[in-house]
Amino acid sequence: MSGAVARRGRTALLRVGLAAAVGVAATSALPLTDSAMVGVARAMTPPTIAGPVPSDSPIAPSAPTRQTSLCSEMVSTKADHIAPPTSLQMLDIDQAWKFSRGAGQRVAVIDTGVFRHPRLSVIPGGDYVSSGNGTTDCDGHGTQVAGIIAAKQSPDDGFAGVAPDATIIAIRQSSANYGPADSKQASSSAPVLPEGASEGAGDVTTLARAVVRAVNLGATVINISVSACGPAGSDLGDRALGAAVKFAYDRNVVVVAAADNTSPGNGGACAQNAAAAQGGRDPDPWSMVSTKSSPAYFTPYVVSVGAVEDDGTPATFSLAGPWVTVAAPGRDMESLNTSPNPAVIDATRYPDKPIPITGTSFAAPLVSGLAALIRSKFPQLTARQVIDRITRTAHHPADGRDGAVGYGLIDPVAALTTTTPDALPSGADSADPRTGDSRNVFAAEPLRPAPATPAPSAVPRYVAIGVAAGAGLLAVLSWMLVRRRTGDRRRLREGIDY
Repeated sequence: MSGAVARRGRTALLRVGLAAAVGVAATSALPLTDSAMVGVARAMTPPTIAGPVPSDSPIAPSAPTRQTSLCSEMVSTKADHIAPPTSLQMLDIDQAWKFSRGAGQRVAVIDTGVFRHPRLSVIPGGDYVSSGNGTTDCDGHGTQVAGIIAAKQSPDDGFAGVAPDATIIAIRQSSANYGPADSKQASSSAPVLPEGASEGAGDVTTLARAVVRAVNLGATVINISVSACGPAGSDLGDRALGAAVKFAYDRNVVVVAAADNTSPGNGGACAQNAAAAQGGRDPDPWSMVSTKSSPAYFTPYVVSVGAVEDDGTPATFSLAGPWVTVAAPGRDMESLNTSPNPAVIDATRYPDKPIPITGTSFAAPLVSGLAALIRSKFPQLTARQVIDRITRTAHHPADGRDGAVGYGLIDPVAALTTTTPDALPSGADSADPRTGDSRNVFAAEPLRPAPATPAPSAVPRYVAIGVAAGAGLLAVLSWMLVRRRTGDRRRLREGIDY
């Protein structure tokens, strides 16, 4: 869902791409007008990281909240879910599981909470919406995201998460069904205001604290499927959020964020960056940006994920931008319910019709799951190297990279099996001063096998040890002999003197 956030004289969007999102469904059904697509270019430059890293406390909402509407109901529109979802088939996940299943990884889901589903391994992480511990999900969105990342397999259906052996850290940070306890608090607490709703809970301040909280709880991957969106020249009030995602990156945590969904119905606040989506080698792609999205645009500290259709083409609802890193399927997804029965669902119930699970919110967890697979198989890799491996093995578009899909559709099997130069080229970890993106320095380089290096022979080492030991023994024997002769001469001289 999406909506305007009123804050201290600023206007922004803090959006949750819920499966029940009217905005996503409407966007995918209606053509964009030229004015909505192009917007007004503001010659935007990459965001800078400024300000101190926020504390993860208080682990509570910015202001007291209350539940304002009934919890969302998840439904299944299919007779069964025996066949694996299209997204899993597109990515050959069953083949990827031959090499890794994500064991030992903790993936933080900063979202609407995560229901303790029997097919999830969940650790409570905290609640920035109400007084819970993160395992309450009134919206269903966070549970759906977690299911796509780490749902365990079942003999009853073909659904499973990308990394079924991973553990989820549940942090509730947003909800469309909660709002300020006092309506007068709305402007100061910067709540989420979804389309069709008058209240919501969650803001960029609590999101920043939640990121730090995830790092402190030992997350190896963080999934963020909420975002603040606004015109290129607007102030999103996200300085603390930028500092938080860099804090995570610097501490070797892979942060994955949804690129965001276009929403021309919100006064063009999240209109499509059509110009920025064209071509991957524009000398200054940031100058073509009319809409920005946070935290997705904090490159290179975030893996920003766009969505593609089942045929691999860019999804019409996926917000383009020079910060988009890679893409994954995002249309008509399946995931876990917020109750055990039915276990697998594919839509959210609305009065007129079920709304399918669609959006970049659900493309991002596919990439988070892949990051968990890589970290499990290659535990020695840094966060930077994990991101590098994801981008190198993606199916690059014709220009090598563009604003719609970044470096292209992810390929889990290739990411887990291809020999890549995991040691980054010299200078690759420094951001390009023009684009702020270090990935364009090296990610388009061709994959190449590492030269086979024969194992060093142990014989020279043993010879050296033997020579050293022999020399030491000779030295000791020589010293003893000299000492003995010296002693004899001393005793002889003493005898004569006496």
